Amino acid sequence: MSKGEGRSRKKCLAYVAAFIVFQTAVILVFALTVMKVKSPKVRFNAMVVESFTSNNSTATSINMKLLAQLTIKNTNFGHFKYDESTLIILHNGVPLGEHVIPEGRTKAKKMQKFEISVDVSTARGSGSELRNEINSGILKLSSQAKLNGKVHLMKIIKKKKSGEMKCDWDVNLGTRQVENLKCN
Repeated sequence: MSKGEGRSRKKCLAYVAAFIVFQTAVILVFALTVMKVKSPKVRFNAMVVESFTSNNSTATSINMKLLAQLTIKNTNFGHFKYDESTLIILHNGVPLGEHVIPEGRTKAKKMQKFEISVDVSTARGSGSELRNEINSGILKLSSQAKLNGKVHLMKIIKKKKSGEMKCDWDVNLGTRQVENLKCN
């Protein structure tokens, strides 16, 4: 073997080693960014009181229909397929209304929007705090929902993730407007 062949072989091995290091770095960056699976975000964007009736004979009997825009934001590089879930409207932990969210799918890096309608009845609740809020004209409500599902990456990798929503807001009974909507 001559000196020229030895240098050529060493150069070739150096190029192969550099290529392997480069490929490893690319795979590592890919794994840390694209393959990092996050939970989707579920939120109310807007909400209005669509209809409102009250029974003046009892201070706790209010029926209303809330119309809301629900969004599911998927920040992953794969689609999020979720199971049927239930959104619950609460007053101090007591359910006053619910809406079934059908199973579905949100595409990668997209936001999916739904218009939902929820019937809320204060007759399901009780207590002096509920009566006091109704008499004050501001009803404090909250909602919760949990979407369980899987994020599908490249049709091979499936990671279980869930998107949770917890929102608080006030209903001004005088103006029949939703105020102070905050979602976590």
